[in-house]
Amino acid sequence: MRINAGKLKGKHFSPPKNIPARPTTDIAKEALFNILTNHIDYESINFLDLFAGTGNIGIEMFSRGCNQITSVDLSPISIKFIQEMSAMAQVPNHQIIKADAIRYIKQTPYKYDLIFAGPPYPLECIDEIPDLIFEYKLLTENGWFIMETSPRHSFLEHPNFFNLRKYGQTHFWFFKYAD
Repeated sequence: MRINAGKLKGKHFSPPKNIPARPTTDIAKEALFNILTNHIDYESINFLDLFAGTGNIGIEMFSRGCNQITSVDLSPISIKFIQEMSAMAQVPNHQIIKADAIRYIKQTPYKYDLIFAGPPYPLECIDEIPDLIFEYKLLTENGWFIMETSPRHSFLEHPNFFNLRKYGQTHFWFFKYAD
């Protein structure tokens, strides 16, 4: 796992072999952050990483200037690794929460400017996640929700969908409040 840009550029983190996560590939992550860099001010946003896994996306956000990061994952192995990475990188204001991501969506009182979800591809409720984000009003008015899926999912007809980017077997679906 390599950080692509910012103050931690080039830093490598090695997740444990038994971590139950599928990290976003470096190529897909770099492409995603190229899009984000042109549309957001990292220093002014509140970021939520659902199904955080290795914590790779959150640490990349911090490296680029984001100082309000929440990482949610159910796996104790993932949580421990994210805590270790966050401590090594000295990430301030990093909330690391061991919880079921779906339950977190339904219970959190917070709103976020950017939400990223990289659910496990076999998760049965993937198709419901965008609806839950908007039903429980987790996004700020101009916020974005981005979900990583395999090609077997489609959100082209979702009322809040606005963009799709494909990188091999990785699809990034972009959502926001409809205009």
